[in-house]
Amino acid sequence: MIITLTTDFGLRDSFVGTMKGVILGIAPAVQIVDLTHGIAAGDVRGGAFALMTATPFFPPGTIHVAVIDPGVGSARKAVAIRTGRAIFIGPDNGVLSWAVKEADPLEIRSVENSDVFLPQVSNTFHGRDLFAPTAAWLAAKREFCELGPELAHFQRTDWPNPIRVQEGWKTEVIHVDTYGDAITAFPAVRTNGVQSVLLPGGKRIPFEGFYAAVPRGNPLAVIGSSGFVEIAINQGDAARELSLRTGSEVIIV
Repeated sequence: MIITLTTDFGLRDSFVGTMKGVILGIAPAVQIVDLTHGIAAGDVRGGAFALMTATPFFPPGTIHVAVIDPGVGSARKAVAIRTGRAIFIGPDNGVLSWAVKEADPLEIRSVENSDVFLPQVSNTFHGRDLFAPTAAWLAAKREFCELGPELAHFQRTDWPNPIRVQEGWKTEVIHVDTYGDAITAFPAVRTNGVQSVLLPGGKRIPFEGFYAAVPRGNPLAVIGSSGFVEIAINQGDAARELSLRTGSEVIIV
């Protein structure tokens, strides 16, 4: 059994290691995979994007835990969502929603069974006390239905669908990666006939098949590995040099 972890904890503190200790104490045979711990603090959409783009590559039956949880300790629910391929566990704040937006049907449970949690649940570290033991408990072959009552709905983060405008399709940057590539919400399957991207301020850059199709230091748009159009600079940082950030609007032409 595989459990993945996605958090905004970083690696400076012991938070991630502590979660792993809890999991292994309950389900010692489980394999733990760090999806990422580099999500910006409280960035629910960043966590949602990481889950959406990475989790399809894991084997069926994987349990995915996401802890980007600015509402920890509040009245927000903890939820577990089961699809035909995987289980997703995390706070009910939208972080799980993009990963399951194409899945149907869904079984959604409010995680309320205190027998699953650690004996003392902190109001500041549900990753350790609630989410990690829940995942380990399921990995130890307990029943999904025992987590808590079934829910008809859960919190969804709106997906920014491209909008038709006079020049082409308006979309927005949904993620900036380590290299400074600005990934948009425009899907690869809709790029037939696309020739360029119009940036804020009117600069137009070419749509190419790979980064090195333009000279070093030049901007371009390309279909990225996530399956969306991204704006890049060959061996450069497009977000910094082109003043792009999450939420920046561009037009696909």
